[in-house]
Amino acid sequence: MTNVNDRQQLPDAPVMHILDGKTVEARDYNWLERAIRFLFRPFAEAWHHRDLIAAILRRELRERFSGSMAGWVWAVVAPLISLVTYTIVFGGSAKLPNKADSSSSLDYALFVFGGLVAFNFFTEMAYRAPSLLHEYSHYIKQTMFPAEMLPIISTLRATTYATIGLALMLLCQLLFVGWLHWTVLLLPLWFIPFLGFLIGITWLLSAMGAFTRDTAYLMGTIAPVLMFATPVFYSHETLSPNMKLLMYANVLTGFIEIIRDLVVFGKVSDGLVIAWTMFISMFFFWFGYWFFRRQQNAIADVI
Repeated sequence: MTNVNDRQQLPDAPVMHILDGKTVEARDYNWLERAIRFLFRPFAEAWHHRDLIAAILRRELRERFSGSMAGWVWAVVAPLISLVTYTIVFGGSAKLPNKADSSSSLDYALFVFGGLVAFNFFTEMAYRAPSLLHEYSHYIKQTMFPAEMLPIISTLRATTYATIGLALMLLCQLLFVGWLHWTVLLLPLWFIPFLGFLIGITWLLSAMGAFTRDTAYLMGTIAPVLMFATPVFYSHETLSPNMKLLMYANVLTGFIEIIRDLVVFGKVSDGLVIAWTMFISMFFFWFGYWFFRRQQNAIADVI
């Protein structure tokens, strides 16, 4: 018979956990396994909470125009008014900012509008992200709510309106210019990395905003200035070589250049620009996720 002292000397049994009705055994992972698990974890969590993401996203989209008689009509009217305005104001330009000839009076308006589609997508997230966790504080404090899903939901909400603006841009080019460049088929290869970049930025800013309101004030101050430091109304190609290189320090420059090349100019951007933009997207996605998860245990105590 095994006495008490013998049992105390026995090796510890592996710790067992029950997750979603399945037994999970804790074990040590080497550095490579930990790195791979970290890279796949955001996608695994999003898939696990897909029903919650869909439910909250539907509610947010429904509430966006609640109390409005026109409702979703405004999601089309707002970018349409912007495009008409740019066409009237800039339609007389004979050449595009990269010195290419305009094929119609709409070309320069589409050039500007393409930059604004990307920039407005970014600013919508930048303005909302610092207060995002405060909006859902009652869920985070009172339930086992997966707060890391909120930046994904918020970005998908903004994606709906950015997609409407992009579709309107393509429709106007088809109707008034008469054709679409084949390169528009590559737009998903731009849109998905941009979406990852924005989710990462939202993870980062929302975690920072949970601890200090200064994050919201900072973004409110920077975003309007950033519009003029970003090649929205002009091309970076018109700048001096040193300034052109410095312009790529602005993380939005590459994304704006790629969407314009694909839609307006019908070409694939330079390989270095694509590589740099993909790096920016991946870096901010996983850094933002890491930063959010690192602060997550303290978030419920401060919001």
